[in-house]
Amino acid sequence: MNGDPREQALLWATLFRDLGVEVVPPPSRADAGAAVVAGEKGAGAAPGLPARATDFALRDLALAADPAAALETLRVEVIGDCRRCTLCEERTNVVFGVGDPRARLMFVGEGPGADEDAQGEPFVGRAGQLLDRIIAAMGLSRPEVYIGNVVKCRPPGNRAPLPDEAATCLPFLRTQIAIIQPEVIVALGKTALEGLLGPLSGGITALRGRWFETQGIPLKATFHPAYLLRSPAAKAPVWEDMKDVLGRLGLPVPKR
Repeated sequence: MNGDPREQALLWATLFRDLGVEVVPPPSRADAGAAVVAGEKGAGAAPGLPARATDFALRDLALAADPAAALETLRVEVIGDCRRCTLCEERTNVVFGVGDPRARLMFVGEGPGADEDAQGEPFVGRAGQLLDRIIAAMGLSRPEVYIGNVVKCRPPGNRAPLPDEAATCLPFLRTQIAIIQPEVIVALGKTALEGLLGPLSGGITALRGRWFETQGIPLKATFHPAYLLRSPAAKAPVWEDMKDVLGRLGLPVPKR
């Protein structure tokens, strides 16, 4: 099947829906596509589609030649007005993600807060403003990176996402990662880190500063900007983490 990747994904999804297929054996795919659903359980299908049809559509998007078009298809056609878990009941907006579809650096948080829910964009509140300053200190700008979350709907009271909520949304984050193919990912806080890696022993203080790997991409753990607002002294170790990230990207550390 050749042509527009957006049309390809929609054609596959429509085909499976019309056939009423319950199980679709996955074809041989490149690692980027396979990583999207590796280890995923109970993610839930798109409305009206069997679960494996959604898997197939996500793989197609992960392998698309145009990342901007693929992200838009994921946002509009696959996620849409998501009702896959109970987080939809109190949210205002689905908060998809923002930034360069070909970003070399990606930041992942845990979930939207009140400001993000209202505006439909991640990290726009006080914590987001601090993240913008951290990015600027690295010699980069918000439009040059990509910013997303483990879950795309605000948990009530800004609580951490529950395991089933994170599991439901994780395939979409993994698809975003596979489409963008950043060279480095930064996990902001333990919830984001565990969303990408699974349960870990120790708190974020012990895990912060370490390198991990997800989907074949180096992953740096650091504190969430919201924690830095409460504990300004933690900004120094976060800056050390960002210098490590710049080094991994082969970028100079700006003078401060």
